[in-house]
Amino acid sequence: MTNSSVIQVQNVSKTFGTLRAVYGLSFEVPERSCFGFLGPNGAGKTTMMKMLYARALRDRGHESRISVFGYDPAHQELQIKYLSGVVPQEDNLDEELNVLQNLLLFARFYNMPPTKARQRVEELLDFLELAEKRNELIRNLSGGMKRRLVIARALLNQPRLLILDEPTTGLDPQVRHVIWDKLRQLKRQGTTLLLTTHYMEEAFALCDTILILHQGKKILQGPPKQLLAEHIEQYVLELTEHEANTETLRSRLSDNVRIDPSGQTIRFYSNEIEALKSVADHLPAGQYYLRQSNLEDVFLKTTGRTLNEKQ
Repeated sequence: MTNSSVIQVQNVSKTFGTLRAVYGLSFEVPERSCFGFLGPNGAGKTTMMKMLYARALRDRGHESRISVFGYDPAHQELQIKYLSGVVPQEDNLDEELNVLQNLLLFARFYNMPPTKARQRVEELLDFLELAEKRNELIRNLSGGMKRRLVIARALLNQPRLLILDEPTTGLDPQVRHVIWDKLRQLKRQGTTLLLTTHYMEEAFALCDTILILHQGKKILQGPPKQLLAEHIEQYVLELTEHEANTETLRSRLSDNVRIDPSGQTIRFYSNEIEALKSVADHLPAGQYYLRQSNLEDVFLKTTGRTLNEKQ
């Protein structure tokens, strides 16, 4: 662990009855970086994040340790919350209040003087492009506006650490890219970001480091480009209609092509694009897709393509 780490986690586990949600997890998050959790539903991502700000307490163990800015969430919850902002999965805004009232009410939890609170709220409304909606009731906002408002609320105390649990789920691409731009700005300004997401493109675009969880355990960790380089072939040929062609295609494959069948789709992976092109040349147009591999390929290779019982 290094002194420049905002978060240090060592051998942390969490059980709920007979369910082990997190098991022996260790990692650290450098300051002024974006650290992302990836994993299927039930992998332990949200549970791990909740342990960082004392929404859940880790299992006891003499080797278990969590440090956030040097504080232990099991004993120093308020100190951590003072330095952090949290964007939960749910948009838990007060539907009876308008945009401005929601933020001003929340500012009171930080004992912000009224004048300072109003100034900070106006800054955040401008930053997240909500200034024109300041007097709008929450129930009248779109999903993207609500999500940006929740992020604004989490930034009221100018946190050094921003924890985001699936911040763009269900949003259209335009809103998602607006939020990405704002998160990049925050990181440039010195805010450390901790992110969970189901969008591989989002993780690749934002994260300096990704940790892939499966059934509560760490499977892979590293920079997105490094994970691609070390854990998946460079190219993939996808076939969606392969039943009649499978055996014929197999006979044309070279030894450096890996086959990954899944349901109605079969995928051929290789570091040599010519090997895949030689297969594609014998297929009708519209039955295949030749592309570069991406983070989703790494994710599915390491966690599996089928749903587990917890999903």
